[in-house]
Amino acid sequence: MSTAILKIVITLTLTGSIHCGKVLVFPHDGSHWVNMNVLIQELHNRGHHVTVIRAADSWYIKEQSPYYHSITVDFSVGGDEAFFKTFVSRQLQIRRERSSLWAQFSLDMELADKFSEMHRKICEMVIHIIEDPKLINSIREAEYDVMLTDPANGGGVVLAHYLRLPLVFNVRWTVHGEAHFAIAPSPLSYVPFPLSLLTDRMTFFQRVYNMIFYLRLFFYKRIVGPHYSALCNRYFGPDVDYFELFQAADIWLMRVDFVFEFPRPTMPNFVYMSCFQCKPSKALPDDLEDFVESSGEHGIVIVSLGTLVGQLPDDIADEMAAALAKLPQKVIWRYSGKKPSTLGNNTILRDWLPQNDLLGHPKTKVFVSHGGTNGILEAIYHSTPIVGLPLVFDQHDNLSRMKYKGVAQVIDIATLNQNVFLEAIQEVINEPSYSINMKRLSRLLRDTPVQPLDNAMFWTEFVMRHKGAAHLRTDSYKMPWYVYHSVDVIAFLLLVASGTIFLIFAVIRYICCRACRKKRVKQD
Repeated sequence: MSTAILKIVITLTLTGSIHCGKVLVFPHDGSHWVNMNVLIQELHNRGHHVTVIRAADSWYIKEQSPYYHSITVDFSVGGDEAFFKTFVSRQLQIRRERSSLWAQFSLDMELADKFSEMHRKICEMVIHIIEDPKLINSIREAEYDVMLTDPANGGGVVLAHYLRLPLVFNVRWTVHGEAHFAIAPSPLSYVPFPLSLLTDRMTFFQRVYNMIFYLRLFFYKRIVGPHYSALCNRYFGPDVDYFELFQAADIWLMRVDFVFEFPRPTMPNFVYMSCFQCKPSKALPDDLEDFVESSGEHGIVIVSLGTLVGQLPDDIADEMAAALAKLPQKVIWRYSGKKPSTLGNNTILRDWLPQNDLLGHPKTKVFVSHGGTNGILEAIYHSTPIVGLPLVFDQHDNLSRMKYKGVAQVIDIATLNQNVFLEAIQEVINEPSYSINMKRLSRLLRDTPVQPLDNAMFWTEFVMRHKGAAHLRTDSYKMPWYVYHSVDVIAFLLLVASGTIFLIFAVIRYICCRACRKKRVKQD
């Protein structure tokens, strides 16, 4: 008995020794904050002291929280919700009206300008932090153990390098695109470039298309590159490439795994924590539970198109509502717009939904979703098949993967009518393969030796304990492209082979010519 108690005491002592770290967080605002906040809460629950740097006009990130102390920088970044909601509406309008390519190009350029402006302001915010002596000294004096940041912006990356802090990413996207493409080998012959809607089994012309799509990466570099290059040159000199600071991160906490991704090469410092925000469902509020239970054997349908789509054009909302009204299922729809004129008695509207709890309810039959990564992973976790209505960004690509895996139907919302929408929902509910395939994915997702959130915490604490994870990080990103791809080695070997062949040919020619001369001498 005394031995058992001693073991418990030693375990608690060792565990407690790592629960005293100081974590500095430079987050990315908007929906990315939802994921970051899950990590922050768990870090707090494990005894770490978390400090979050936020702009004065932060959209999602609150100044007051029981889980972290905030440093509010008196600076406006301007990543406002209104712009992105307007962008989504205009994107939908262009698709519906089948407007010219010029209209789409103009909207894309407007988005590029907005992103460029946002990154410029993030760089100015970093300058404001570094050049405020009182603020930067207080950050230094706090002696943080690690920087946790989302590399969708580079503010935390540059600040971590300036403060010489180990760097942990909460990541799926960097400033240049999908994270794997930043440091992992990514053969375009079988690794589809994100947003291409391709799979890992491509025909020749699909591989051509994949290569062309990959070239768009250089477009993103032109949007953000000048701002971060100027920032790095200001503090580190011209020899420091800003993206090498990203590639030098110690640990990449990846918000996906290979239940979602296609198989591809990866790296030792990639830690997959897919569905770390997923959890067993809790009891619903009484009013929702009563509504759900009233559905009987038919069950319920959940509809949510994300935070950026509170309202749809009236005719699309009416077409959706008319289709939903014909279902025997009850419907819970997250919608804050004008009440559709065709709304059925089986449908209720809510400004907000306990999405995880609803997806985990045994009566839920299908999830109508815009295709955000969080919603898809929660649907997989709870074995709920999907009807997808992708709108913008990575949503088309996310849902195309789910369709390929046989767990989703995907509809173009721009051409949606009640018959197409109704048929898609009925297909997913009534065809057993969708549910069977989703249950298989759910079993794969859940069958892990360590829970994703625990895995993320272990590696974050690992970096704190060891002041980094350099032994897991390759320096290949420092190589010139011709060295990385062994172009110089291939050229050298070709030169040697060519020289050898030439030498052999010259020797044979010399021997033959000498033999001919001797023959002519004898004949003479």
